Order: sequence, then structure tokens, then C-alpha cells
Amino acid sequence: MGRQRSRSVTLSDVARLAGVSVATASKALNARAEVAPATRQRVLQAADELAFQPNVLARGLISGRTRTIGLLTDELGGRFSIPILLGAENALGNEQMSVLLCDARGDAIRRRHYIRALLARQVDGFIILGDSNDVRPSLTRDIPVPVVYVYGESSDPGDLSVLADDEGGARLAAEHLVALRRRRIAHITGPESYRAARDRFTGLCAVLAEHGLPLAGGRPWYGEWTQRWGRHAARTLLTTHPEVDAIFCGSDQIAAGVTHSVLALGRSVPDDVAIVGYDNWEVFAADCHPPLTTVDLNLEQLGATAVTHLFAALDGRLAPGVIRQPCRLVVRESTGPLPVRG
Repeated sequence: MGRQRSRSVTLSDVARLAGVSVATASKALNARAEVAPATRQRVLQAADELAFQPNVLARGLISGRTRTIGLLTDELGGRFSIPILLGAENALGNEQMSVLLCDARGDAIRRRHYIRALLARQVDGFIILGDSNDVRPSLTRDIPVPVVYVYGESSDPGDLSVLADDEGGARLAAEHLVALRRRRIAHITGPESYRAARDRFTGLCAVLAEHGLPLAGGRPWYGEWTQRWGRHAARTLLTTHPEVDAIFCGSDQIAAGVTHSVLALGRSVPDDVAIVGYDNWEVFAADCHPPLTTVDLNLEQLGATAVTHLFAALDGRLAPGVIRQPCRLVVRESTGPLPVRG
């Protein structure tokens, strides 16, 4: 039978065609666990056959929810914000939920205005997206619905924060270099004031200590998240410490600059110096020559994970604390085994 819709189809019509009660049809369409799989399938088939469209407004009035989430960010145009937002939006869309996005642009007054505006729209919950992995002041006391923080840890331990595991990502990079027989590993990274930079250095040091290796270069080379800093630091490092055979960089931007200087000094990549970046920022990592081995933060998954925990909070199952999502190592041509020289 083809689809029919000569009049407004109701939930009662779906229930009648599926041979179930209206209550059972409602539970099946809302994916409630107490409905048997065969029954749910029968209801879904009936709804499809009748081209049934649920009344979202009525469903919200009955459930007390609007199926809308407020997503508040401080840096919509940032490198990390967009992938996280895409992951969150996809996860919300899969559950037929809408998202209202507001960009506070780092302004406290604008942020308070958007919180009031979103609450006036009766959003079911909030996702607060930070502009870095650093600790940020909690906003939860001003928000009477569940809140999850992502890519930025709330200062309140009673909140739930979902972060990228920067220390774990650095361990992946360091273990990779050690497995390639690199024994003189240096570190060039961004500002020491950034928590991400400190955590990545901590992960590197842990692996070096486990293998009884010193940090080459005498110290971590803290600077800026720029190619210019990478070029300058690499020139100075390799001039004063020519024995360095690998450089773990705190970002792909830095790694691209490091690669430029290594080659300009007449050294080869990866034979003489293996290079690992961080972030898997395609414009730098994939387009570098040679392409960079790097650590991927899994940013879209980070956004989806935040949504999963917000759903749990909406069901009354919010677990406070910090969740650190694992990163992954993406191996490209900038790393390889240390050549055996005769």
C-alpha cells in the first residue's frame, strides 16, 4: 500500500493500524525501552505507511521538554570550535533535537544576555563550549537546567566537563618516537600559560622517564602557537643541540615551522630528525612537506560525547567530574625508524 495523507494523521491512526494501544504507540515512537522490538517495528512501519508526523509542540507540552538545547560558545570562528559544534549538532540531530547556537565572543555581558535568552526559549539543557582546554568559571548557578562543559573544564567540581586527553595524546606521540629508536627527543610547544601545553609536556616526560631517556635540548621550548616560533626555535635548538633526532611539537602550526627549519639546515625529515605535530589540523598536517605525523583530538567525537552526557543529565543521571576523551595518533611521512648507519 502506498503512503496516504488525505487528512491529518493522528497517533490513534498509527496505533489502530499497528494493532496496539495509543500509549504503546507513543512509547514505540519515542524509543522507550519498555516496548518489545517487534512491536516497535510494527508501530514504525505503520507510522511510515501513514506518513505520520508527530506534533512536536504537543509532545513537548506532555513531556515538559522542548527538545531544544542551548549551545553557548566563546569563539565560534576558532579552529577547535567548529568541529566540536558539528559533532554536537549531528548527535542532537540523530535524536531529532534542535540546537540554538549563541556566540558570546568572550564577553561576559553578552554571555549573560544569551543565557537569559536561551532560558526564555525554554531550552532543555546547555552545552558550554570553552575556547581552550583551561579551567573556566562555572556558569551553572545561573542556569536552572542541566549543563555540560566541553573543551574547557568548569571551576566547579560538581559540574561535568568533557575534555581532550592532552597528556594521553602526548604519550602516544612519545611512545611512537621511542618505538622508532629515537633517543634524543626535544620538545617545542606553545605558551607555558596554556594548560594544554603543560599537559602535553607532562605526557612526554612520563614516557621518557619510563624508558630512562633525558629530554633533549635541556628544557621544553615554550613559545607561541605559530610557524614563526617553530622556525626560530628549531634553528636555535639544532644549532646548540645537533644531536637531536626527533622533535615533538605542541601543535601542527609549530611543527610546520620546525620542518621548514630542519630542511633549511640541510637535515632530512624523517631520517635525521623525526617530527610529530599535534591537533591534526589538515591545512598544516596534510599539506606539510613531508606530511606530518600528528595527534588527532577527535573534536567531533568530543562534541558527540558531550551530547551523550547531556542526555544522561536530562534523564537525571548526571555524574559530576572530568571526562578525558582519548586522542589518536595519525602516522604520516614525517616520522620513520632511525636509520642504522654503518
